[in-house]
Amino acid sequence: MTIEDRIISFSNLGVAINNFLDHSKSTTHKESDYSSWNACLQLAESKNGWFTKQQVYIALRSWAKLLQKDKLQRWSEHYKMDRIQSPKKVLIIMAGNIPLVGMHDLLSVLITGHHAVVKLSSSDGILLPFLFDRLVEIEPKWKTYVSFSKEHGKHFDAVIATGSNNTARYFEQYFANKPNIIRKNRNSVAIIDGTESKEELQALGKDIFTYFGLGCRSVSKLYVPKDYNFDNFYRAILAPHQDVLKMEKYTNNYDYNKAVYLMSEFNFLDNGFLMVKEESSFGSPIATVFYETYQNLPQLEDRLRSQEAEIQCIVQKSMTTKRVAFGQTQQPQLMDYADGVDTVAFLLKI
Repeated sequence: MTIEDRIISFSNLGVAINNFLDHSKSTTHKESDYSSWNACLQLAESKNGWFTKQQVYIALRSWAKLLQKDKLQRWSEHYKMDRIQSPKKVLIIMAGNIPLVGMHDLLSVLITGHHAVVKLSSSDGILLPFLFDRLVEIEPKWKTYVSFSKEHGKHFDAVIATGSNNTARYFEQYFANKPNIIRKNRNSVAIIDGTESKEELQALGKDIFTYFGLGCRSVSKLYVPKDYNFDNFYRAILAPHQDVLKMEKYTNNYDYNKAVYLMSEFNFLDNGFLMVKEESSFGSPIATVFYETYQNLPQLEDRLRSQEAEIQCIVQKSMTTKRVAFGQTQQPQLMDYADGVDTVAFLLKI
C-alpha cells in the first residue's frame, strides 16, 4: 500500500469511530454495527472496571479527531514515509493503564509500512483488536500486517515497549541487541501562579480526573506559590468532578488512601473526593494529587529541567512551545510523542 492508501484507510477508521459516537446522527451506521461496538465497550469494562463507557468514549473521541485525513497528511509530510523498501516486524509491548493507550504506537508502525507484533496488556486487551478488525473491514490488505500475541516471542526486528521502571530495566537487558524504544514511568505536573481563573482551574480538573488519573499525561502534582490557598481550586473542581464518587473503584481508593493518611497522621487537604498532600515525589495515588511550593519561577524551572526524565507534560497558564494549556493533557496531537521520542523517525531508520 502507498502512504495515500494507508492514510485513507485510517481516516475511514476515524469516520467509523465518529459514526458510532454520533450514532443518532449517522445515516450510514447500521444498528448491528452499533450493537457490536457497544458489546465491545461492555466487554472492555467487564475486564477492567476503570474502563467505564464514559472514559472509553473520551479515548474514542480523541482518536476520531486525530484520524482525519488532513491531520494524517500533515503528520506524514514531516517524513519520507514511502522510502521503506523492506518492511520490518516491530514488537509493540503495550501498557494498559488507560483505554487505547497503545494506539499511537500501532498507528506509527502501520503508517510507516512496517508490520506489528502486538503484545497486549491484560488490562486493555479488547478495544484495540476490535478497532483493528474495523480497519481490516475498511481495507482487507491490513489483515497480514498485525498479529496479536500473549507472548513476545523472538521473531521481530525492533521493539517499542512501555512499562514500569522495573519492567523497563528488564526490557533494556532483554532487548539490548534490537533497535528499541523503552519507556518508563512518567507523570505530569501543573504550575499554578495564583492568578488562574475559575475556568482554568476547572480545566485543570480535567487534567487530573480524566481516566481517573491513571495516565502518564494525567496531572498528579501541582507546583504552587508559597502560602497558596487551595480554596479557589477546590471550589472550581467541585461541580464538574464530584460525580467521580459514583465510580465504586475510585471511591474505594479514596477511602483507603484517606484512611492511610489519617492513621499515619499526615497533613493533607480534602474536599470529599480529592486529597491534596505536600510531597516531593511525582506519582500520587488515586484520589490524591501531590503539591510542592516554590519561591520563584526561575528556580522552579531549574528544578523541573533536572527532573525532565520523570515528567511527561507540564501544564502552565503562560505557555511556551513545551507547555500544555489547562485541560489539554489528554488531547495530544499526532506529533506529541510519548517521552518526547519521535516514534516515526525511529521506525524509518530501522
